[in-house]
Amino acid sequence: MKQLIRFIILAAFLPGTFSFGQDKTPIKAGDLMRLVTINQMTTSRDGKFGAGVVNRKAVKNDNEYYYTRHLYLFDLSGKESPKQLTFGDRNDGTPQFSPDGTALAFTRTDNDRSQIWILPLNGGEAYPLTKAEFGASRPRWSPDGKKILYQSSVPRHSIQGNIPWTYERPGRQPGDEPNFKGMKPDEKKKLAGSPDGNLTDVRFWLAKNASEGNPRVLVRQDIQAELGLQPDENFTHLFIQPIEKDAKAELLAGGFQDYQSAEWSPDGKSIVYASKKLDQHPDVEEDNDIWVIEVGTKTASELLHWENNDLNNPMFSPDGSKILFRFRPMLNRHAPPTKLAVVSARGGVPTEITTGFDRDVNNSIWSSDSKTIFFSAESEGYVPVFQVAAGGSKPELLMGAGAGINEFTVANDKIFFVRTTVQEPWEAGVFQLKDKSIRMLTAFNGWVKEKALSEPKAFQITRPDGTPVQYWVMEPIGLKPGSKYPVILNIHGGPSAMWGPAIFSMWHEFQTEAGWGYGIVYCNPRGSGGYGDKFKKGNFQDWGTGPAGDILSSLDEALKNHSWMDANQLFVEGGSYAGYMVSWIIGHDQRFKAANAQRGVYDLTTFMGEGNAWRLIPTHFGGYPWSPGIGEILERNSPINYVDKINTPLLIIHGDQDLRTGVIQSEMLYKSLKILNKPVEYIRYPKEGHELTRSGNPGRMMDHLLRVIEFFERYANHPKP
Repeated sequence: MKQLIRFIILAAFLPGTFSFGQDKTPIKAGDLMRLVTINQMTTSRDGKFGAGVVNRKAVKNDNEYYYTRHLYLFDLSGKESPKQLTFGDRNDGTPQFSPDGTALAFTRTDNDRSQIWILPLNGGEAYPLTKAEFGASRPRWSPDGKKILYQSSVPRHSIQGNIPWTYERPGRQPGDEPNFKGMKPDEKKKLAGSPDGNLTDVRFWLAKNASEGNPRVLVRQDIQAELGLQPDENFTHLFIQPIEKDAKAELLAGGFQDYQSAEWSPDGKSIVYASKKLDQHPDVEEDNDIWVIEVGTKTASELLHWENNDLNNPMFSPDGSKILFRFRPMLNRHAPPTKLAVVSARGGVPTEITTGFDRDVNNSIWSSDSKTIFFSAESEGYVPVFQVAAGGSKPELLMGAGAGINEFTVANDKIFFVRTTVQEPWEAGVFQLKDKSIRMLTAFNGWVKEKALSEPKAFQITRPDGTPVQYWVMEPIGLKPGSKYPVILNIHGGPSAMWGPAIFSMWHEFQTEAGWGYGIVYCNPRGSGGYGDKFKKGNFQDWGTGPAGDILSSLDEALKNHSWMDANQLFVEGGSYAGYMVSWIIGHDQRFKAANAQRGVYDLTTFMGEGNAWRLIPTHFGGYPWSPGIGEILERNSPINYVDKINTPLLIIHGDQDLRTGVIQSEMLYKSLKILNKPVEYIRYPKEGHELTRSGNPGRMMDHLLRVIEFFERYANHPKP
C-alpha cells in the first residue's frame, strides 16, 4: 500500500500522465489574449531601475482586435512591483533612461508615424519632443543628457543633390522631369504638364501621376516590402534634438546613405554607426562598414572596412577605447554565421573574439568595466547568455541553460532579462553577476500555473550519413496509459530557424494542440540554426530530400518509442519554409491523414521573382534559374513538380499582403490541386503579411489556429474520455 501511495504522489507531478486530483484545464485558443510579452529593455546608469515595453492583446466590443504597448518601470532590487507608466490604446516603445535617471525618452506611434516623447519620472505628463517630418525613432541620450540622437527614414525625393549611382530608368536622365513628390501642391499645379502637349509636357504629366502612386513606376531591384510594393528608396538619416523646449532638430548625417545602429561615444564627442558609402544602387549593396562621425564638425569617416565581411551593431566600450561589433563573412553567403569582433576606437586591425564558437551570436553588450562582453546565442533548442573576455577567449556559458533569453541588458553588477520556459512563457528577472543568483521580477503570465501543460521531452537520432538530429515529443493533455492518440508533426521555417522548449513563437500553438488531444513531434533538421555552421549549411542545394529525411526519421523514431502514438493518425503542418516542406513531404509520402501548408514556397523559380526573400535562391542553391545546372536543381527541389503525387487532404493558408514568400505560390499549389481533383481547401487572410502567426491581428491569429485544428479534426479519432 505504501508503494502505491508513493507511486500516486509521484505520478501527480508527471505532466499529462494521470489525472488524480487534477483541476487544471488545458490551454485554449482564447488564452492567446491573456499572453503578455516584454521587450525593448533598458536600464538606468546606476543599475537601480529597468524599463521595458509590455505588450498585450485587446478587443473592443465590435470584435476589433488590436495590441497595446505600454511602458513599465522595474525596480531591479525586487522590492517594489513593476509600475505601469503609460496607459490607454497606446503604441509606445524603445524607452531610454536619461543619464541622471530622472526621465525616459521613448517613441510614441500614431498613424504609422513615430515621434520622440519625454516622460519625467519624478512626476508630470509625457510630452512630445520631436516633430520630425518623416518620423523619429531609436532615441539615444547624449552622455551629458542635453541632446537626443535619433534616426528618421527619409524618402529619396526629399534629399537634395544627385544620386551617386547610375540612373536606372533606361534611356532617361536624372533631372529631365520635375520632382513632384518633393513639391508643394501649388508648385505641382504649375508644372502639371498635359497629355496632349509635346514630349516634355507628356513627361511632366506622367511624372505627376506617378508621384501620386497612379501608377507606380518600378525600376529598383527590391520592389517588394513586407506588405506592399516599394517603388522608392528611403534612407536612414541621423538627427540631434536638443532637450530645450521648441529647439529645432539638426541633421547630423544625411544624403544618399544609410546610417544604422548609431551609438554615442562615452565622451559625447563622436557617434559610431554601420554604413556604406554607395557607388551603386543600395539594393545591390549587401554589406556595411563601421563609420564614425565627429559631432562638433559633422565630419564622417570610415573607421573600418573589413574585406569580405558585413559589419553591424557597433558599440563603444564604456571606457571609450574599443568598439564592439557583429560581422558576417560574405564569401560564402549560404547561411553565413554571425560573429563578434572588437577594434580600437582609433581604427586598425579588428580582433575576432568568438573564434571557435560554433553558434550564431545574437544580442551583445559590454560589461560596465569594459573587460567582458555578454551575448546570447541559439543552441540546441535553447537561447542562453555567454560571456567572453574583451581581448578574446573561449566563450563561457553564463546563464539561461534550459531557457530562452529573449532579450537582456547589462548595468553594473546585474543583467536585466526576459526569458521563456515552458512553465513561464515570458517573464522578466535580474541575474546577479557576483553570485550568479536569479530573482524574477514579474508574473504577468502567472495564470499559466492554473493550466495543464505538456512538457517537451528531448531525443536525438543519428542519420545514415552521420548527421545528428535533435527532436522533441509532447504528450497530449490527459494522456491515459493504453490509449492511442493522433500525432501532429510540426515543422519549422527559416529554413535556418531553431525550435526547442525555450522558443516562445510556438508555445501557445503547441500547448493548444496538446489540449485538443494531439501529441506533437518537432525537430531541427539539417539547415537549422543552433547546431553549428556545418549543420546549418547541410541543406545547400537540397531543401527537400535531406531535411525531409531528418524530419520523417524523427517521427519514425518517436512512433517506435511511444506506444501512445497512433501511427494511423498522423498529421503534418508548417509555415514559410515549413509550408514548402509540408507540400514536399505529402508529395513523396502518403502516411498522413491531413496536412496544413502555411505561407509557403512551392515553385522556387517563381519565388525568386515574387518574394522579397528571393536571395535565398542564389545563396542556398548557388546561382539563378538561368545559371548552368541551377535551373535543374531548382526544378528538382520545387514541390509543385510533385503535385500529382499529393493525395493527402491539404489546407493551404496565406496572407493577402504576404510579399516575403508571395501569394502566387499558394495560388499555384491550390489551382493545380483543384485541376487534379485533389482534396484541398484554401484560406486567405486580409490585411496580413508573412508574420500572421507571430505578430498578426490577434483575432486572425486565433482564427488561423482553430482552422488548422478544425481541419485535422475532420480526420482524427480521439480516445473516449
